Amino acid sequence: MLSILAEKIHDPRFLRLINQLLQAGYLEEWRSLPTLSGVPQGGIVSPILSNIYLDKLDKFVETHLIPQYTRGRVRKKNPAYRRIQERLSRARRKEEYRKAKALLQKAQQLPAGDPNDPTYRRLRYVRYADDVLCGFLGPREEAEQIKQELGTFLQNTLKLELSSEKTLITHAQTQAARFLGYDLQVRYCNDKLAGDGYRRLNANVVLRVPIEVIEKKRKLYQQGGKPLRRHSLAACSDYTILKTYQDEYRGLVEYYLLANNVYWLHRVQWAAQQSLLHTLAAKYQSSIAKMIKRYRAITQTPQGPRKCFQASLERTNGKKPLIAQFGGIPLIHQKEAVLIDRVPALARYEQKEVIRRLIAGRCELCEIRDEHCVVHQTRKRADLEKMGQERPRWAHIMLKRRRKTLIVCQTCHHDIHEGWKGNRIS
Repeated sequence: MLSILAEKIHDPRFLRLINQLLQAGYLEEWRSLPTLSGVPQGGIVSPILSNIYLDKLDKFVETHLIPQYTRGRVRKKNPAYRRIQERLSRARRKEEYRKAKALLQKAQQLPAGDPNDPTYRRLRYVRYADDVLCGFLGPREEAEQIKQELGTFLQNTLKLELSSEKTLITHAQTQAARFLGYDLQVRYCNDKLAGDGYRRLNANVVLRVPIEVIEKKRKLYQQGGKPLRRHSLAACSDYTILKTYQDEYRGLVEYYLLANNVYWLHRVQWAAQQSLLHTLAAKYQSSIAKMIKRYRAITQTPQGPRKCFQASLERTNGKKPLIAQFGGIPLIHQKEAVLIDRVPALARYEQKEVIRRLIAGRCELCEIRDEHCVVHQTRKRADLEKMGQERPRWAHIMLKRRRKTLIVCQTCHHDIHEGWKGNRIS
């Protein structure tokens, strides 16, 4: 790590600080343990150091693996598909429409390109922190070679080891690859066509919510197969209870909106909703039906009105009440993730008086304007009073204004410290 940083950073103090960070150790059950390898988890600088360290891997894949395992411009046509297309064209010319329809259905079951074309290969690579995903179009034997070359580079160059449990080779058509909490698959469905009648849906990478994630989140709101009553929230306001449930549910939905099966999250919504209603019913010792009638509402969304539950919190000083709602989030797949970064409002702090006087650029002793004015300061005003009646003019001004500071030009500041008693000061 230090040698990689030293390639572009030539500050020994900074490198020494990083070295001390890497050897600082960690606490486990209030016991200090030494750091044998790696960077401290949870540290602010850990993601940056991880990206700097794995940049070697990115360059290796970009300059070595991708050029080696990417070749061919266009995949060859599938011979079986081409023969059926020729028969289909002859049937249409002869106006044999029933036969043409049967041939079209048969052609839709075959790929247009040759899946075994030896002259066509593609390798794609993506990394997020220490999670790496490679998409390879080719035989499994070459995929094993890519995995072996990655492992050799990591071990010899970066002194890292591939995890045998997490480093898997999966067939994208029949198996899912787990990456950043998503299941990635390549869609192949000959029964469904696009709106224009073509199979444009095939060979597209789709993101899916893993069923394990749904079941794990759903069980958080259940206990023994029944809705969980969170008695820890019973003492809170209705606004806080609904906001707590909505924040948990919204965070899950917003993360998985890119998934094609995001609508599966309605199972989590139902479990969370039942837990919410049972918590409110336990708080007021009432029934579920009364809680539904009390908090149900309709909210407007870009996709139309949605049912939800709402609670408000009144505020003083004429402010509008705070409103919290649970539900009302459309579970609709979004093809693109749009990040809305709100520009933080600039906080304007009141400038101190001495700063305003200094910015004004006027000497408070000789009344001339000077952009290079400075601040003359005394430790306390009692020192000025001890000077007696013989005190200089600048001391009289500071006592009269009851200030320990005086904005003066460079010349006056020099005269003050030299103790000159000329007409301009005394």
